[in-house]
Amino acid sequence: MWPEGKGFAVAFTFDFDAEEGIIGDDPANADRPGVLSQGTYGAKVAVPLLLELLAAKGVTATFFIPGRVAERHPARVEAIVAAGHEIAHHGYTHTSPTSLSREDEDLELAKGLEVLRSFGTEVIGYRSPAWDFSANTEDLLEQHGFVYSSNFMDDLRPYRREGTTLVELPIQWILDDAAHFWFDADSWDKKISTAEEVRAIWEGELRGYRRLGGAFVLTMHPQIIGRPYRLELLDGFIDHVLAMPDVWIASCRDIAETVT
Repeated sequence: MWPEGKGFAVAFTFDFDAEEGIIGDDPANADRPGVLSQGTYGAKVAVPLLLELLAAKGVTATFFIPGRVAERHPARVEAIVAAGHEIAHHGYTHTSPTSLSREDEDLELAKGLEVLRSFGTEVIGYRSPAWDFSANTEDLLEQHGFVYSSNFMDDLRPYRREGTTLVELPIQWILDDAAHFWFDADSWDKKISTAEEVRAIWEGELRGYRRLGGAFVLTMHPQIIGRPYRLELLDGFIDHVLAMPDVWIASCRDIAETVT
């Protein structure tokens, strides 16, 4: 499956949700600039820092972007594309497909594609804002010509979804920065992990993916991983990955193309 001399794959992926992730959770947040500022940080500060770090390491990543984020922050998407990274679909709004009618979900896909394609790049990947599908999602993805999905947690290796043309690049909550770092402002009872704790978890999982020949798909959010302390975590983790001679670091697009 992997290129000659490589035993496993690693994809660095970013869900660039900005303000839209917060609005998607509750549309009333659209009128709360203080709450939205958490997402604004992702676009204003974190994306440039992440692009600088990725360039310094020579790493190509995949950015999953809601259409509205691209409309709100076009200069950031232009910078992502100019740096050679892949952009992929993450809804038009950051709304779970499970809450949409077939017609509305179809419209979400179409509008998101239109916006992202306006940046002059092919868009072939989809990650649901909820990491979940409705009864219509799979069929709609095929109708819109998507090549791969990155939404399910049922394997360590990419595979072709049964009865479809879609390739699945599995993800997992343990490999998502939000699961470890997101602050629950409603309850104030969720512990925020230290970078050292998360690095130990990610490195442990990485050893397993390496041993089993899997595709390690790391999911991050600019407003979360892009804090100074956590950027140090990502910097060191990338170095740890790069030191492995049998690793293939690739975009989701490139990994999907290995599945026959």
